[in-house]
Amino acid sequence: MGVFTHETETVSPIPPTRLFKALVLDADNLIPKVVPQAIKSVEILQGNGGPGTIKKITFGEGSSYKYVKHKVDKLDLDNFTFSYSVIEGDVLGDVIEKISYETKLVASADGTGSIAKRTSQYYTKDGHEISEESVNEGKDKASHLFKAIEAYLLSNPDAYN
Repeated sequence: MGVFTHETETVSPIPPTRLFKALVLDADNLIPKVVPQAIKSVEILQGNGGPGTIKKITFGEGSSYKYVKHKVDKLDLDNFTFSYSVIEGDVLGDVIEKISYETKLVASADGTGSIAKRTSQYYTKDGHEISEESVNEGKDKASHLFKAIEAYLLSNPDAYN
């Protein structure tokens, strides 16, 4: 099994507490409302939302994928850190065993916004490699989702305070 790691940082004008509430704690409800073409539904199959929880995410009509299952690995409310792994679904294809993500939100230098630090680890099946194109495709989708949540928060200043 090979591991390919990719790191990104995204600056946001939204403070970490508010962004974490929307992007992590209420994502199952908010994301299907904000981007219904991307995510149709989120269903908890096991657990209560904390570590060990398994969720099934069904993609929207416009997606080339049907669903994925996520397993929550870590949820740290005090440090605004969230980790989960994609453990099943057609997005993994024949090449990837699982994908693990860790997102940490920290206050920006001026204290008014956030920096979202994200580490993605792609665990490939023996004898396979992942293409840079596949990684960029996933990165672009995550970026669009992040920007959609950010836009929602900017246009709804009283939400998630």
